[in-house]
Amino acid sequence: MTTIEDLIARIGPLDAAAMEAARARHRQLTKPPGSLGRLEELAITLAGIVGRPIPAVERKAVVVMAGDHGVALAGVSAYPQAVTAQMVANFLAGGAAINVLARRAGARVVVVDVGVAAELPALPGLVARKVRPGTRSMVEGPAMTRDEALEAVQVGADVLEAEAARGLDLVGTGDMGIGNTTASSAILAAMAGCPVVEVTGRGTGVDDAGFARKVAAIERALEVNQPDPSDPVDVLAKVGGLEIAGLVGVILGAASRRIPVLVDGFISGAAALVATELCPAARAYLIAAHSSVEVGHRLMLERMELAPLLRLDLRLGEGTGAAMAMQLVDDAVAVLAEMATFVEAGVSDREAAEESAR
Repeated sequence: MTTIEDLIARIGPLDAAAMEAARARHRQLTKPPGSLGRLEELAITLAGIVGRPIPAVERKAVVVMAGDHGVALAGVSAYPQAVTAQMVANFLAGGAAINVLARRAGARVVVVDVGVAAELPALPGLVARKVRPGTRSMVEGPAMTRDEALEAVQVGADVLEAEAARGLDLVGTGDMGIGNTTASSAILAAMAGCPVVEVTGRGTGVDDAGFARKVAAIERALEVNQPDPSDPVDVLAKVGGLEIAGLVGVILGAASRRIPVLVDGFISGAAALVATELCPAARAYLIAAHSSVEVGHRLMLERMELAPLLRLDLRLGEGTGAAMAMQLVDDAVAVLAEMATFVEAGVSDREAAEESAR
């Protein structure tokens, strides 16, 4: 078994030579330099991640980590905790938004029970790696022990390793867990030292009373647990979630194998924040799929210096934004690989035009 420490030790800088080769090819393609904007930047980044001037991204997966939160019992969500298990069944039946969007992107959906607060049947396709049946309520004490948090991180790393063995060029992060925007806001508030109300949104759509309960629960959790912002695992264990910890492992595992990671929304962003605090080098392997409507997500992305590809006011999670962004990744690679150069097309480039004008 590959340990978390092993993964972190393997994560190095992007391949500068591959990036320069991709950049040079873009300068030769039949278009003004930089005219495809972020699409060009994306292709160059992908080249650096995978270590090839023209990357391949055919084999795709969205890993959906599912886990429940004890804090949900404090009335912080508009939906009951039972929805987590019900949605896991929906994912496995292919009926959720992530299934629809992943099919369109040509990606497989990998569903992992890392901490659902119910005994799930042995459903076809379910990766059963439950660390514990949901977290404890963080308003009363730590959501997890440190060992439980690290075990959940290891689950994510193991799942990524198994998917890489099947063949994997691009991974998206997904989540399911009633109460997980509460945990994500708590992680951000602890790490960034921000007032809770400034990084907390309405999640599944709570009303004013529900929002007040949510803010109060996070403030109480931070007061009770005193998470150490200099210790990402301490923050994760005390106010995080099992599915968030699982996604930390997915991110570190992918970065260690030079696999690009499309980070979905707010919950995935919390996992990315923990992962990059644990291993700053991992940040280079992350691509922000979109900017969530959740108020804290923008701050998360700014803290990691990530610019989102899409702005669609999404707030579903599941990996839906990551699946949509996969099609942009395909476009970026296709342009780099398939466009004709000026020489191939017999089109005069700017340098040739300037030379003929002399």
